[in-house]
Amino acid sequence: MITVRTELPGKSLPAQKKFTTHGWQRIILLVVLGYEAAGCFLGGTLLILEPDGRLMNMPVQIMHGFFTDFLIPGIILFALGVLNLITFISVLRKAASDWWFSSLALGGLYIWFVVEIIILRELHWLHLMWGVPVLLGLVMAMPLIIARNESATTGRILLLFGIFSSVWYLAINIFVPIMYPGYSIVSVTVSELSAINAPTRILWVLLVLPYPLFFALFGWGVLRISSGSRTLKIMGSLIIADSTFNLYWPAMHQRQIIALGNGSLTDSLHIVWAMVTLIFMLLIIIFGAAALGKRCRIYSIATLAIFIVFGTLTWLESPGISQNLPTPYIGLWERINIGAFLLWVAVFAVVLIRREKSKPA
Repeated sequence: MITVRTELPGKSLPAQKKFTTHGWQRIILLVVLGYEAAGCFLGGTLLILEPDGRLMNMPVQIMHGFFTDFLIPGIILFALGVLNLITFISVLRKAASDWWFSSLALGGLYIWFVVEIIILRELHWLHLMWGVPVLLGLVMAMPLIIARNESATTGRILLLFGIFSSVWYLAINIFVPIMYPGYSIVSVTVSELSAINAPTRILWVLLVLPYPLFFALFGWGVLRISSGSRTLKIMGSLIIADSTFNLYWPAMHQRQIIALGNGSLTDSLHIVWAMVTLIFMLLIIIFGAAALGKRCRIYSIATLAIFIVFGTLTWLESPGISQNLPTPYIGLWERINIGAFLLWVAVFAVVLIRREKSKPA
């Protein structure tokens, strides 16, 4: 286990303010960096050698005229490979600049994948193969970045992401439905915004990508201030696990496709992901309630009651999706549950921030 600590000028941080990174986090980060470097070198080389894309079986037309050939994308990919290789060496040697290179390399890949999706106007299987590891790498790089930039306010800054993540998810749930003609937030589920061939699929994916990263930052923040509290440590770990699990979410087909019997494994996996995510949410609330006082526990119990009531209502209407029948209020019931969790996270973050502010410097 590696402990990285930065002292404030003229003042030492209290012992409980230390933040640690662990070997397994660094190993995962190294695997991601090595994997991405190899992929960038291979893809970049193939595109530079044959800019028409024939070596990768990709026609130039998929770029919709943004580039005349794949030469520039190939050069960008190769350059990202070089950057990821440098970062790999930096992290392996535990250099003081490893956090900076990790941010630059993984951030660069993240931006490039977003640009790719915008140019292609579709989600390619390569985005899953190479994009999800980048998100995982970012989650694993977070403790390294935090530890290398330790300060007295680090914990509170990270806890703010509990509020920001909730606001972000709420905002995209307001904005994206507006872009879907005929969509009703009352009678249509959130998942149908990103259903295969839905008009808002690309938009939803691009906007929701940062959410698990924001939520993971909140999780690292909870771990950062959890000294002496086993329940907070468990809760922070659950948040990070939930964020990591939700870096990828199998898409469902549109309900009319499912009703015709043309669904596939991805529809079943979508349900599995929903169930696992629900379990994570419940555990996060339970351990969060156990970590704080009576009022927080009462509020948490009320939130769990909302989950039970509106979760049941959602479940009762859910067969209508697979049969392409009316589901008059399924979207409303589901959004009440989602809103209850988002609000709980924001409130919990505020409580923790206030608690941190009340501690002696």
